[in-house]
Order: sequence, then structure tokens, then C-alpha cells
Amino acid sequence: MTAPAEARRPSPAVRVSAEDAAEYRRRGWWRDETFLDDLDRQARERPHKLAIAARRVAESRTDTLDYAELARLTDRFALALLRLGVRRGDVVAVQLPNRWEMVPLIFACARVGAVICPVSPVCPEEELRHRLGLTGARVAVTLPEWSGTPLADILTRLRAELPTLAHVAVVDGPVPDGALSFHDHFTAVAREEEPGAAAGLDGLALGPDEPFVVLFTSGTTGESKGVLHSQNTVHSAVRGYVDAFGLGDDWVAAVSTPLVHYSGFAQGVLAGVMLGGTVAFQDVRRNEVLLDLVERYGATLLYGPPATLADVAASQRAVRRDTGTLRHVIIGSAQVLKQLADEVHAVLGARTYSLWGMSENGPVTMTRPADPEDWAAHSNGRVIDAMRIRIESPGADGTGRLRVRGASLALGYYRREEVFAAEFDADGWFDTGDLARDDGRGGIRIVGRARDAVVRDGRVAPMTELEAVIGGHPEAVEAALVGLPPATPGADPVICAVVVRRDERGPTLAEVRARLAEAGHDERFFPDRVELVTALPKTLTGKVRKAELRQRYGTG
Repeated sequence: MTAPAEARRPSPAVRVSAEDAAEYRRRGWWRDETFLDDLDRQARERPHKLAIAARRVAESRTDTLDYAELARLTDRFALALLRLGVRRGDVVAVQLPNRWEMVPLIFACARVGAVICPVSPVCPEEELRHRLGLTGARVAVTLPEWSGTPLADILTRLRAELPTLAHVAVVDGPVPDGALSFHDHFTAVAREEEPGAAAGLDGLALGPDEPFVVLFTSGTTGESKGVLHSQNTVHSAVRGYVDAFGLGDDWVAAVSTPLVHYSGFAQGVLAGVMLGGTVAFQDVRRNEVLLDLVERYGATLLYGPPATLADVAASQRAVRRDTGTLRHVIIGSAQVLKQLADEVHAVLGARTYSLWGMSENGPVTMTRPADPEDWAAHSNGRVIDAMRIRIESPGADGTGRLRVRGASLALGYYRREEVFAAEFDADGWFDTGDLARDDGRGGIRIVGRARDAVVRDGRVAPMTELEAVIGGHPEAVEAALVGLPPATPGADPVICAVVVRRDERGPTLAEVRARLAEAGHDERFFPDRVELVTALPKTLTGKVRKAELRQRYGTG
């Protein structure tokens, strides 16, 4: 069955003015080309250069695609989508781990004018139902199972509830009744070689300003939102990212983050194709073997959160690999500790950089090669050219709410136009929900989420910095700080550190406070209480569910 036209076509809530759009194009942040044009260019100019290296850890194998193969499979998958009735404006959901199939599917959707919606393979059924229902996805691609969850069975069952979901395609393994084999329909038939195949794709491709991808937020405060981007809103962020580090076609990225998230999707795959570089990734989180990819493919850049990089550094000390090609190690989801930056430099020979961004705008600020060597431990960096930032109503310590505007900002929230519009002030600045302060060199330092703020003596506790220091304790894996109601009404909130212990003991309150003192932090923000756990409750994008922690420990 065909979805109603109005269900297939997202309508952005906040539109960029003609003047702003012209300025973005004049400066090269937006363009008249697309990422498909990038792929076509690379396939012509460097057809046999390695584009993708996708490691299957459990099977000890790596699937590779050069640019000619990637372009050919893009057309093959695009024609397969057309055979399933996918039309311009339809949504195609892709629920895969970091597998090679994800990459040509990204470009195939764009080739037929469809909007891709990446979905994590660990997405709970109720959340999956929400995402497929909200987007009105026409086709869903998945695996038979992942981490013990029968993904194909769940999606096939959901077809009966979701009137727009016409097809479920299953990659590898058994195919349940009512679904189809991805290999048989997408991969095995060389549709691009059939007479007239190319003509069947003419005029369908997405333009640079049309809706391109829906990336869902973490949903820490309720229902997750689908962030809608065009190729130009993504391009401006990716362009700023690669320009900040002077990246070119010799770029080889080892990506540790999921391809269903902005960092893997855009800063990994799309940046690689735009530059004509190589992107390497693995399907499961095995941080200790990421360096195998670095050594094998000569990676020049490694991207990941602090815990990943700490594991990588420890692995290098245990089993040394050749990491001489690495130039940039970028941490993008939490504060960088000097201790970690020093360790990365000592064992990998590369410099560490700090980056801040979000699904609504991609990477916005980052430290740069021209900054002091240790600056990543003090700052989240300066803003890219395509964006502007503002710290609203800074307090006595310079901390205020961070607002942004510019070419990288999303088109809106899919079918939640009023929610997106509510995030803007009267002057058109978007509320990020983060607190930040000036770093003293034209950049910012993220302090934490505004909704999680703890204030003492009129000053905001630097939650993200404190969490990074506590999480770096030898007896800890990671930590989260939450403010709890005081025992006495009117008193300051209690600061509770919830710490994932590394072994049976874990750090004591005295040890946590001593570590913060050694790092030079203000004593007024030291935790009053420590709770040791084996894991923190997290969203699908890896963010800690602090509301759950406040509820769990608020009555203790």
C-alpha cells in the first residue's frame, strides 16, 4: 500500500531566510552539489581507491568497497528500492550495526529521493514502534537478531500495526514469513546492468536542500525526536569539521561510533566520501582491537568518547601496534582529561582534540592544531565558520545557556514542528540545552546540561569536568553527578556521585574528594555522597539518564 503524500513529506518548522541561504552559498557552506555528486566524482577520479573497510569482529573478516564498487552498489540498491515501491519523500528505516550495507543504502536512498532513518539495533520495541510510526517508514532493513533480540521477528510483527510499513528486508541469516531476503532482493541481482536501468533513476535524486536524513535524539526527557537534516545542513557541519583539521584525500578515519548516529553517519561516512578518503569501522564495540584497523589501513584520525580512547591506550600498552600514521585523536562526547590526552600522546604518538556538537547541528566547536598542545583538556574549542554561538545571560562565573544559529542547524523535528519552533528565541537563536562559559581564547567550555545544573553560592557546578575527573579514578570506569534534594529545606542540594566501579571495591567518597582536590577543583562542588554501581542507565545514544538517577537516589 502507498502512504498518503502528506505522511511521506516532512515539512520543516523553521525555514532559513532567502538572505541567509544566499549568504551560506556564497561562503561555500551550502552548495548546489550533493554527497551523491561527491560519490560519482570519486568513482570517476579514483575508482579503485578503498572507500570502506567494515570489520566483522566475530567472523574475523573485513568487507571492503572501493569507490567504483560503492557507486555500483548504490545504483543497484536504489533500483531495488524502486522495485519495492519506494518513491520520492518516502522514509526508509535502516536498523543495522556498523556493516558495509549501511553505506550504499545511505546513497541509494538519496538516489531515489527517499529519506533515510538510521535506527540502532538495540532500539527497544516500543521505541522502534514510535520511530517507524512517526516517520511512516515504507521499508525497514534489519538483521535476524542482535544481542539476543529477534529484530526481524519484531519488525515483521510491527508491519501489522503500521499501515505504511510495506516491506521488511533481512540482512544475513533466516528470513521470517512476511519478510524478504536483503541479499536476494538488493545484492544478488545486478539491476544496474539491465537495459534502461540508468534511465529509471533519472530525475529522482534528492536536491541539496531537501529532507535527507532523520536522526533520532536520545529521549532523555521523554519521547525521542527525529532531527531532520538536508544534505546542505550536514555539509556545512562536515565542511567545518574537516577544514578545522586540514583534512584531505589522504584522510583515513577509524570510526568507533555507530553509523546510525551523527558522528558515524556524517563525520565518518559522508566526510570520507566528500574528501575521497577511507573510512574503517567494526560491527561491535571492541575498543581493544580498534588499533588493528589503525595499523592495517594507516588511519590518520581516530574518533570516539573518552572511555573508548582510554581502552585504546591501554590496549596499545599491552600489545603494541604501529600507529605512526595517526595525526588526530578526537573526543566528541565528553570532556577531555589532561591525563588521557597525555596518555594518548605517549602511547599513540597523536594529539588529542575536543569537540562539541549535537544531532540538531553536528559538530559546532572544536579545538584546533593551532591551539596550545594541551588545550583540549581546557576547552571544547572555537566555533566553525558556518555557525555562531552565544552564551546567554552569563552569571558571576561566566556560565550561561548556550545558544546557536547558522547553516548547520537542522530543518526541524520530524512532524514535531511546534516542538522545534519552541527552542528558538525571538531573535532566531536555538537553545542547545547546554550550559557553557568562555574559555578565554575565543571558544567555549561546556559545563553541563541546564536541566541537570547544580548551583551553590550562586555558581554552577562544572558537572562534566567533575564527572570526567571522577571517572578517571583507577577504581572507576565512569561517573555521573546529580543534585538531590537537601535534608533541610532551603539548604544547598546534595551532590551525589554515581560511580561505575572497575572492580569489587570502587572509590570511596574520601578518595573521590581527594582526586578532585588534586585536580584543583572548587571544594564547594565536591560530592557529598558516592553510590557505586555496575552500570549507568543510558539512552540509545549513550547519554546517562540522570532523571532516573535522581529518582533512584533522591530518597536515600
